[in-house]
Amino acid sequence: MLNTPHIVRDVMTKTVAAVDREARFKEIVETMERWKVSALPVLAGEGRVVGVVSEADLLPKEGFRESDPGRLEQLRRVDDMRRAEAVTAGELMTSPALTVRADATLSQAARTMARESVKRLPVVDGHGVLQGIVSRADLLKVFLRSDEDLAEDVRRNILGELFAAPAKDLQVTVVDGVVTLSGRVRDNSLIPVAARLVRAVEGVVDVEFDVTGPDPARTAPPGADGRI
Repeated sequence: MLNTPHIVRDVMTKTVAAVDREARFKEIVETMERWKVSALPVLAGEGRVVGVVSEADLLPKEGFRESDPGRLEQLRRVDDMRRAEAVTAGELMTSPALTVRADATLSQAARTMARESVKRLPVVDGHGVLQGIVSRADLLKVFLRSDEDLAEDVRRNILGELFAAPAKDLQVTVVDGVVTLSGRVRDNSLIPVAARLVRAVEGVVDVEFDVTGPDPARTAPPGADGRI
């Protein structure tokens, strides 16, 4: 059976800086600076995530400090104007918050980040309570797996299951995360399947093949060589 994919809980940061809805503008900026982060979850009640306040939410205040836009431009920038006048996290935050569950796969988290163009996601439980935070950098941690670990993963969980091939027939080598399968396979139609499965192994950068088809001496029916 193939290994269970890594999930968000495996890589997330559990100690998270956050603010409540009543946090004032200066407190938000100071918290970001102290924790060296560009966004903060906003919490309510028993730690439930109700929004996220980011540097992008704070910058309109500075941008409007010396500007005097015309009426049409004001209408176009009404949301920025609202944020420029806001002073608390509850007024500044983007809500509802974009979050991810701790049991989501890394692929699911990565797709959400890519689709929404965000750098990090608050991790919540089934009640929306903050559990941690996961960033793009966290998702890339799987690529720190050693070549030896990747090779063993591919041998045990893919080749053994898919090809049932003896070790002497099919070899696995990994260099800098690139997997190479070499040797002889009994069924060439399985190669595209193997490629998809190997690329799905967390930490694999790419897969290459240097294989040949079945050994004619093993597969030829009796008498095929002209002898009985």
